[in-house]
Amino acid sequence: MAAPASGGPEGSSSFLGFGPNSRDPGRPKSRRVGGQGARNRKKGWKRWRGPEAQLGRDLGDWLEEASSELRQLGEPVSEKPNESLFFVDVSSEEKGQKQKRAKDKPLRIDLILQPDSKVPPPKNVLAHQVPNGKKLKRKQQLWQKLGERGLLPRKERLLQERLKRTPAVNASTTETDAGMNPSRGFYDIWSDSNPLDQALVGKDTWFLEQTKKQPVKRPERLKKTPSQLPAVEVISPGGSYNPSFQSHQSLLLQAHEIELKRQKMEEKLDRQLKFPTVDEAPTQETVFQEQCEGLLEEEEEADGDQQQQQQESLSKPQEREEQAGAASPPHGSQAAAATAEKKTERQRKKEKEAKRLRARERSEKAARLRRQELFQLRSLRLQVKQREAELQRRKEAREAKRLAEADKPKRLGRLKYEDPDLDVQLSSELAESLRTLKPEGSILRDRFKSLQKRNLIEPRERAKFKRKYRLKYVEKRAFREITL
Repeated sequence: MAAPASGGPEGSSSFLGFGPNSRDPGRPKSRRVGGQGARNRKKGWKRWRGPEAQLGRDLGDWLEEASSELRQLGEPVSEKPNESLFFVDVSSEEKGQKQKRAKDKPLRIDLILQPDSKVPPPKNVLAHQVPNGKKLKRKQQLWQKLGERGLLPRKERLLQERLKRTPAVNASTTETDAGMNPSRGFYDIWSDSNPLDQALVGKDTWFLEQTKKQPVKRPERLKKTPSQLPAVEVISPGGSYNPSFQSHQSLLLQAHEIELKRQKMEEKLDRQLKFPTVDEAPTQETVFQEQCEGLLEEEEEADGDQQQQQQESLSKPQEREEQAGAASPPHGSQAAAATAEKKTERQRKKEKEAKRLRARERSEKAARLRRQELFQLRSLRLQVKQREAELQRRKEAREAKRLAEADKPKRLGRLKYEDPDLDVQLSSELAESLRTLKPEGSILRDRFKSLQKRNLIEPRERAKFKRKYRLKYVEKRAFREITL
């Protein structure tokens, strides 16, 4: 509290202010001396301009200068040593001796890439944060204090007990005992030398099937890659940054042939789907000729066939009568024919003898032919060799065809694999320097096509949007009121 004002009747008042400049509200207001106006008016600018304005300007200049020194030098100039601010000028001879060679000077690009500001970048706090860091730190400090007293965590106590129970491992220890040693080395559980399977070595197959879960046998087809093509294929020399003239021309020729083939397919499709012009359109005469094609010739052939059938019908009755006369002998000759068919005992014996004679001749002939085949061994060997050579040639051809088709993409889906377009630049588009080089193609599309070519995925196409329901347009009432 400020002391009460003294002097005069105003000083005898019992008002206690909060500061020395506090004014008693009961005291009458005093008129300002000199008639000075307010500071926020234009006429009071010069009147109220005092040393505080100049002090504000000086303070602003000092702050700006200090921030520029901190930004450019990293610290104020007053705190930097003299060696970093001043240097000793040497003579021209010493300067020439200490001058660096041109190859030792830093590159211009390195000077451009250097940071302009000397202020270090802000520290990334999130990169140094550890989940539950404070909790883990307190826990670690607690166990350090308990460790000084001889107390250990539960995991550490259990490990120490296991070490005490486990006998010392020496050179004579079997591999199966190594499983109980915490300090044992790593091993492959899928290998044949697995220490866990040493106890089952030499056991019966049925015993192993009943006591141990047998691993699934990996199929042979899974051990082979779907394609022998490399994952990343090296492009032709013509597609490099600075190709030679011959390699670039060969690449252009290859792209030209692909484009010609594509153009021929488009022309063929246009010819098949082309609508006939006025000159090629069919007229009534051409349509009538096409409808009458072959009718006249068929009529002539039909007339000729009718005449031939009539002649055959006239000749057939005569032939039938002759055949009937030959087939029906006279009534008296039937008994003679029946008696002629009956064979005597002598005739039957002769027929049996002739039959045995023919069988003996056939067997003798077969034996003679087998004896003759002994003299054909040389020709038979030659035929066998020719046959084996032909079979070997066919086998090699099939193997070569299989190897040639192994690198080709297979038909895995409904779509057929299509090679991507060649990334080629014309002679006028070749870059003169590496900075002006323009990228060609897409890395993502190249990897996607590589997976299709190596039969890892089936060829696919971009899904097309198909609207399930028809769009319905509704005219709002508010819109109708505006248009009307």
